[in-house]
Amino acid sequence: MSDSKSLGRKGEDQAAEYLLGKGYRIRNRNWVSGRNEVDIIAENHEYIVFVEVKTRSEGPVDDPRKSITREKRSSMIYTAENYVRRFNISKECRFDVIIIEGEGEGFRLEHIEYAFYPTLK
Repeated sequence: MSDSKSLGRKGEDQAAEYLLGKGYRIRNRNWVSGRNEVDIIAENHEYIVFVEVKTRSEGPVDDPRKSITREKRSSMIYTAENYVRRFNISKECRFDVIIIEGEGEGFRLEHIEYAFYPTLK
């Protein structure tokens, strides 16, 4: 596994643990629909939450928020629509982003709830 894939997997693991600690239930990880993928699909009592995880090592790197492009948002919305239809979900959907910076014990996690809305395709 490449270093970036390994770092990404570790970040997704940390994000999943964080969500579990906040009372979410993890429904799926790396759920694929066609050529699109959502890193984590979780739910709480109110929402089904589609989560994009962005992991960066320490050092001077681009702002991970910039990597959530219009195309990425559109692909997440499309995938969420397929997921909701396939599993007959009646809860309201929410799109979150979790940003993890650093590795090991010193990582920093930022959870952005309602990072974008499906009307912004």
